[in-house]
This record gives sequence, C-alpha cells and structure tokens, in this order.
Amino acid sequence: MATPTEPQADVPAAHRRLEEHEQARWQDFYADRSRNRPFFVDEPDENLVDWCRRGWLAPGAALDVGCGNGRNAVFLAEQGFVVQGVELSAQALAWAAETAQRRGVELQLRQASIFEQPPAPASLDLVYDSGCFHHIAPHRRQDYVALLARALRPGGRLGLVCFRPEGGSGLDDEQVYRQGSLGGGLGYDESTLRTLWGEAFEIIELRRMHEPPAGAALFGLGCLWAMLARLKPIP
Repeated sequence: MATPTEPQADVPAAHRRLEEHEQARWQDFYADRSRNRPFFVDEPDENLVDWCRRGWLAPGAALDVGCGNGRNAVFLAEQGFVVQGVELSAQALAWAAETAQRRGVELQLRQASIFEQPPAPASLDLVYDSGCFHHIAPHRRQDYVALLARALRPGGRLGLVCFRPEGGSGLDDEQVYRQGSLGGGLGYDESTLRTLWGEAFEIIELRRMHEPPAGAALFGLGCLWAMLARLKPIP
C-alpha cells in the first residue's frame, strides 16, 4: 500500500529522478500493440458503462487523463460527451485516434503531462482516470487531486480506476524514492483513497472492479478499485 508520507533525504533530486524515469517509461510502452497487457483492448471499463447506464453520468465536457489507446474516451464520445484525452505516449494517442476514426467519433487528443498543461478552471463536467493515478509520484498526489478539483464545474464528477493493494507494486513511498521507480504502479487501500480524495470530493461509490464474463465487451480486473465522486461545493 502506498502511504502519504514524504521521504526525508535529498527530496528534490529524488523527485526529479523518479519523474524522469516514469516519463521515459511511457514513451515506447504502446509501440507494440500485441504485448500481453490486459488493457490493450477496445472494451471500456465496466464501471464506466455501469455509471452511464444508471444515469450517474450525464453527457458534457469530459477529460480522460492518461487516455492510453482511447477505449474509455471513445465510449464516452459515443454517449454524447465532448471528450479530451491527454497522454504522455505518442503511440497511444495514434492508437486512440485510429480507434476514434473507426468508430466514427471525435476526440481532442494531446500529448502532454497533466501537470504541465492542466485543464482550464471549471471547464469540465467529468474527469475520468483509469490507471493514471497509481502512476502519480507521491509528492504529486495532493497537487493532482487539487488540479482535477479545480478543472471541474460545480457538481462535476470524477471517475477513478486504480490499483488495490494486491494489484500494486507493494512499495511504500520511501522505497519508491530509493529505487527511483513506482515499480509498475502503487496500490491503495480504501482508507487511504478516502483520505486523499475525500476533502475535495463526495465519494458516491467506491468498490472493487468487477470481472465481466467472457464476451461481455467490457474491461474489468478484480485487483482494481472503481470510484465515482462528486466535487464538493466550495465553502
């Protein structure tokens, strides 16, 4: 489980090393689309489909953070959302653009770090993050939460999919900085997620992701959390 502690020694240099390592990791991650990665598929997250079917998400302006190959962004566009996708990998964005063209929808895609090119304040109705948060460096966590909160309009929704403890690398924050790597992603327990996100957001649902049956045309892994939250009013 990742814990919200800060390592003490040589913090700025450790931060730089970690971020450089993680950014480099994604540059060629999507180059080989035949790699055995469970999310190298076209199917959207089962929770995202469920939330739309239950009427918990209404079409509006959406941002898919770390959109990867665009499988969730394309689904949202098909539901009537105006969708932006931001991603570090040029190969992933090319894949997303191809999928969008094949499915007959439009996506606004850009290659960038969300920290370097944040969304405009109060410009979004939905931010969806499927697999980005557990790759956020520990010293960036609070900034990330605040950045997404600022980007949402009053009452806006946040959808999050991230590793449970058993799905992550098992590294704590101190080990992350010693090794200069997140080890493939950090796992979070329920209490930590509620603490990190609960100040700015009212959590509507937080559950283990379902594993859909074969042929369901949905993505889901039991080692992941699915969380839907609503932006709290500013006091």
